[in-house]
Amino acid sequence: MGRKNRNKKTTQGNGASGSTEESKTLSKAAKKDVMALIKTLLEKCSQQPSAGGKEFDDYMEIRDTVEKIRAIQKDVSLKPEKRDERFTKFIEWLQSKKVDTSCVEIGKFEGLGFGLKATKDLKEGEKFLTLPRDLMMTPKSAQDSCLGPFIEEDKILQVMPSVVLALHLLCERRTDGSPWKPYLDILPDTYSTPLYFTPEEIKTLKASPAQSDCMSQYRNIARQYAYFYKLFQSESVQQSLPLKDVFTYDDYRWAVSTVMTRQNQIPTSDGSKMTFALIPLWDMCNHCNGLITTDFNLEQNCSECYSLRNYMKGDQIFIFYGARSNAELLVNNGFVYLENEHDRMAVKLGISKTDPLFEKKSELLTRCGLLASRTFYLHTGELPVDSDLLVFLRIFQMDDETLEKYAGSNAAELRDVLGDLDMVVSKETETKVWSYLETRTTLLLRGYDTSTEEDEELLKKTKLSPVERLCVQLRCCEKKILQSASEFASHRKQKLQADSTT
Repeated sequence: MGRKNRNKKTTQGNGASGSTEESKTLSKAAKKDVMALIKTLLEKCSQQPSAGGKEFDDYMEIRDTVEKIRAIQKDVSLKPEKRDERFTKFIEWLQSKKVDTSCVEIGKFEGLGFGLKATKDLKEGEKFLTLPRDLMMTPKSAQDSCLGPFIEEDKILQVMPSVVLALHLLCERRTDGSPWKPYLDILPDTYSTPLYFTPEEIKTLKASPAQSDCMSQYRNIARQYAYFYKLFQSESVQQSLPLKDVFTYDDYRWAVSTVMTRQNQIPTSDGSKMTFALIPLWDMCNHCNGLITTDFNLEQNCSECYSLRNYMKGDQIFIFYGARSNAELLVNNGFVYLENEHDRMAVKLGISKTDPLFEKKSELLTRCGLLASRTFYLHTGELPVDSDLLVFLRIFQMDDETLEKYAGSNAAELRDVLGDLDMVVSKETETKVWSYLETRTTLLLRGYDTSTEEDEELLKKTKLSPVERLCVQLRCCEKKILQSASEFASHRKQKLQADSTT
């Protein structure tokens, strides 16, 4: 697209609809009120996060300040119109840029919203879409825009490309004649990411590790917003920056959610490293199990999309987003995939520093490439325990004599031996390992207010909000993983006992 004119006319109107009319801006008094709230928000978000039950209290305090800001800014935020009415112009725009869209069209699918539909039969591995780099929104295109000087001066933007993309989106929506207008017009109006969750919806994730992740995300984005709002009001910021007087929290959470749910990695033009990009049309594909089937052709400077499997005309075309847990999908993408083959549940484990064998255990863990305290994972499927967790649990349960036995082992061999499920360190250690895992997973299950059966009954009801439904689905997936791990541990323990009697 080339470098865009830094003096290009901007609009304070409804960028989503291309309106050039003047939108409402805040009065001096309102700006003063917002700035005072921004100061409070920065202070609250910069404090050390609390743990346990106090974390939700912190979240509510931050949220209270954000809601006061939103109330003042409600008439300034962008008001997007119905995206589906603009798909035709979007496709025409792509075609005018020489994009061949003959294999796909945009369709609406029950339970999944909009996605891509095959307009003809496609064979597995067949290329169905090619999109050139100059149609993509990237940190490089942001540098070539009015944001360029700002990026050059701000250290945060220099190391956070996702934030650059979010601000890039907002600047283009507020700019008359943006080359990405047809793409901006068809982006979703809202999202089901944690930034849009209500407190009651956050509460439905009690006992799930995702609850803390949701609140942490909210805190981080609130802090980012406060930081940039304050910066945009400084005299050093160019008057031509289209966000200066219309940078609202609602707009920022929309932009952040757009980037979180749609960004992809592509190589830089010289191929030396990876960068982020928003890829029009391709980013409308929904997720399913499989393999990554999108590549970037550096020679042709374009993204090439290949069919994940055989599709018949009229079928929805899916792509694989990557090996992400359902918690990660909910927090970062706003959905839960019930058939997720890569689902896993985070479990924080650590060796207490009061343990008299802490130093020996910690040293042995270090030699295996593990920390004495970290997050491990329980996995879906027949084998819930991976080698990392198994190594940790075995060292965690070793007595002094067993620790000494392995102290002089070769580091690489040590990791292989302790991570081998078929290996028996000692009957005593193995029994402790599986007894501990069985007890721990059982306790984690008890932390939920509902059983799996009760959640499944809830999902049959229609009174749940879309987000509540997602949260209940996540709870079900996590409980099934915990139950499977508990049964696996119990089986291993029983097998040890049976082997010792034969």
